[in-house]
Amino acid sequence: MTAGRYIVSLDIGTSAAKCILIDDTGRILARRTEGCPCAYPRPGWVEQNPDDWWRAACRGLKAVLAAGARATDSSTGAAVAPDAVAAVGLSAQMHGLVALDESLRVLRPAILWNDQRTQKECEEIHAAAGGWERLLDYTNNAMLPGYTGGKILWLRSHEPEVFERARYFLNPKDYIRLRLTGDMATDVSDASGTGLFDVEHRCWCGPLLKILNLDGRVLPRVYESTELTGAVSPSAGEDTGLKAGTPVSAGGGDSVIQTTGTGVLNRNRLMSTIGSAGVLAAGLEGFRRNASPNLQIFCGSSPRHWHAMGVTLCAGAAYSWFSRVFGAEASGFEALDRGVGDSPPGAKSLIFLPYLNGERCPYTDPAARGCFIGLNLSHGLGDLARAVMEGVIFSLRHVFEEMKPLVETESTESITEIRSSGGSMKSPIWRRIHADIFQLPVVTLEGAEEGGAFGAALAAGVGAGIWESLEDSFGVLKPASRTEPSPENRGLYDDLFECYRGLYPCLKDEFKRLDGYSGG
Repeated sequence: MTAGRYIVSLDIGTSAAKCILIDDTGRILARRTEGCPCAYPRPGWVEQNPDDWWRAACRGLKAVLAAGARATDSSTGAAVAPDAVAAVGLSAQMHGLVALDESLRVLRPAILWNDQRTQKECEEIHAAAGGWERLLDYTNNAMLPGYTGGKILWLRSHEPEVFERARYFLNPKDYIRLRLTGDMATDVSDASGTGLFDVEHRCWCGPLLKILNLDGRVLPRVYESTELTGAVSPSAGEDTGLKAGTPVSAGGGDSVIQTTGTGVLNRNRLMSTIGSAGVLAAGLEGFRRNASPNLQIFCGSSPRHWHAMGVTLCAGAAYSWFSRVFGAEASGFEALDRGVGDSPPGAKSLIFLPYLNGERCPYTDPAARGCFIGLNLSHGLGDLARAVMEGVIFSLRHVFEEMKPLVETESTESITEIRSSGGSMKSPIWRRIHADIFQLPVVTLEGAEEGGAFGAALAAGVGAGIWESLEDSFGVLKPASRTEPSPENRGLYDDLFECYRGLYPCLKDEFKRLDGYSGG
């Protein structure tokens, strides 16, 4: 293997930092995951300490570099010294707010993407812009709870002393970049997710910033995902094991860059991710006007490409919750999956609404609640677990129904498969349910389970000259599994989906009433 043909990539997720080392064939030579704790100071609030991200990143980077140095001259490639790393790729959870003072010190815990505290500020932004339809003229996206822009206004209203001291606002990925390189920068996809970005022209939206009385100098310079933004500093090299001077690419927000990691950049395919959240996405070959306050159109990872998606807030997290609360965690997910296998498709007409932390799409409602509908004495643990799985996939299908008017001229008429990623897709049962509810083949790829880290590695490889373009890098993608839909289950799941889709409108007022009782 030629020196300089390796890439180290890092993804800061909600629950963990994931580091990988790959070669120019796309083979993963080493991987490491380091946990990152969350805090929940009030109902609907979710925060993390940015220094926890950095400590986890340092541990993970050192571990994968050490594993690379122990590699032998086998099919996995020669030993990898730090000076053989061509570039570092970056990805992370989107929308989080990191507030820094003029000395680049963190002023408060980061407010995360799934935090629901900013509903009032989002309404204020819509009103100031002249309504959400007028806001689309500025950014092509409504201001959803969880977006960075609403958090900045929340900080100004509720913690004015912190806001006054703040000189810079960064997303999680870009805080790690700052620690690695000393540079203040972001990429077009993460910038899109702030709600303050002109997605059509790929730049900060000056007119909206003026309306909101925000100084644009608090926001970082914006790059395309494949561009290089700086290099590892000597001090960061000591902390991480990376060689000082190693280039660092702009990278991307996880929901966008992991789509790239599955090869979904243009038409004909959907991408789904079942991580903590659920994402359904499609690539757009040109800019499209958004028509929904619940959907997102962001800049894509490749210049002249855009990215349409809907995000549900509780996908894999719903299954983890179920496992923990119903006592199945000790026996592991594999044992729980076996119980699901004993439950028939449709879980004996049991439906689960996965709105355990409010919802973003297809309904923007911080007060939405999770629930089982249809329980009776015949239901066992396996039926409940299957209903949770099916409810998560129903939520993604519901997102697709919302997306169709937006993407139909791009892809809907010719979609041939869903490329799916996320740890949940290791489960054959999840893949089978996914294929049957959508009635489309579900394909997983080697490396795609690494989420944003793999997509960010491809983008970094383009920046380092290993590949000419992201399209060129897709040649390294290798199928891991393919699950064909069962036609005999189409009618059952179509009927259950219609029932599922009708439940939220009937319950939304009661959800709001319950939310009032809890003080959330």
